[in-house]
Amino acid sequence: MDSVRTAELLAGLGQNRLAAYALTLNAADARELLRDVASIDSELLVQLQSALRCRSTVASDQLEPLPQVRRGEDAAKDAAARLLGERLLAEGKVAAFVVAGGQGSRLGASGPKGQFPVGAISGASLFQVFAEKLLHCGIKAGRAIPWCVMTSPENDAETQAFFREHAHFGLNPANIFFFQQGTLPALDDDGQLLLRTATSLFRSPDGHGGSLRALTSSGAFQELRKRGVEHIFYFQVDNPLVDMCDPVLLGWHLSEHSEFSSKVVPKRNAEEKVGVLARINGAAGVIEYSDLPAALRDSRDESGQLRFRAGNIAVHVLDCGFVERIASGSLQLPWHLARKEIACFDPTTGPMTRVGTKFELFIFDALPLAQGTFVMEVERSAEFSPVKNRSGADSVETCRRDSMELHAAWLERVGARIPRNPDGSLALSIEISPRTALGPEDLERYRDHVFPSGQDILL
Repeated sequence: MDSVRTAELLAGLGQNRLAAYALTLNAADARELLRDVASIDSELLVQLQSALRCRSTVASDQLEPLPQVRRGEDAAKDAAARLLGERLLAEGKVAAFVVAGGQGSRLGASGPKGQFPVGAISGASLFQVFAEKLLHCGIKAGRAIPWCVMTSPENDAETQAFFREHAHFGLNPANIFFFQQGTLPALDDDGQLLLRTATSLFRSPDGHGGSLRALTSSGAFQELRKRGVEHIFYFQVDNPLVDMCDPVLLGWHLSEHSEFSSKVVPKRNAEEKVGVLARINGAAGVIEYSDLPAALRDSRDESGQLRFRAGNIAVHVLDCGFVERIASGSLQLPWHLARKEIACFDPTTGPMTRVGTKFELFIFDALPLAQGTFVMEVERSAEFSPVKNRSGADSVETCRRDSMELHAAWLERVGARIPRNPDGSLALSIEISPRTALGPEDLERYRDHVFPSGQDILL
């Protein structure tokens, strides 16, 4: 009987409470639950239960600032790095990878977050901005750059439909690889699996750290390797200012023999809620803002700058050999636990809310496992303005403002004159499509151009 088979499988996983419940199910419901439970890896479940019992913290005396290079500080080295990075792109050794599993609910929008409009004038979506940046990068490199797009079970179909509706924004569909991120079961305080419904387990996304395993299990990584890709440029879907496949970062990554390279921006202030790259137990890593002791959070160096100021912006370059070691399980990322109220189904009382633990993997936890790392500090105004909130800091309003200021700065760098108010703010809206320019070097045609007042600039 299906109910007996389901109960036996649950009992074999040490889930005696759910095993007893399975025996009460009819054949159809038991089969449905069986299909879900059969997908649980018993070894993985043991790992999660072990993590539940062994919560760890970082001691303050294990932390120190991490050495980094500041972009623009040594123009000659940056120029040499750019040449190396451009060579990698021209040789087809780089792929882009965006983590896009989120929904736009926090922004007051329905559907995948990547569909959210961020163009100050055009209303271009995040996906369109990234796609057109990648298209322009490919033109400069002389060859198309593969793009991996990690979705989630909730938004995969809608994301792929959105790309089709927009003709993949000019990119060749054969060079875009869609795949879904993994999920993990949640556990109660006794290590027992929780149900979402009467016939399905509660699962939650496995975090951006699971992206590397999803990349390989989908087959996308193997296809990239066949094409000769050696380095992956990783970024997240909420930051339209990302310097796509930045050849300077790629060149430094290669010349420093790094397996895991990162960009950081100086924290706005000690209280900014952002993870910080630091040396933890002698190795590179990221410490969450909530785990950084106040004394270290507020400490400053002899120049008056924060000692721990390297804010993580989730822009990385990863060596493919390193990705293979992570994905194969030979290098294990630590579990991050979130104990919270979970809406679930209780076999006795039915739908309810109870305290449980969700599990995630974070990609930056791969830093201490890498044989070589590199960190580059960049200007926030040039490369980081995420869309996370409906209003306030890191909102669509601040992102559009920052994008307009960046595009105005590009034009002003080539001598163009942009109308500004007496306080220095822009007197009009401005947007430069990635198809037009990725930086001031692409805007020479506007050298010394005077833009009239009262007319928005859309290039």
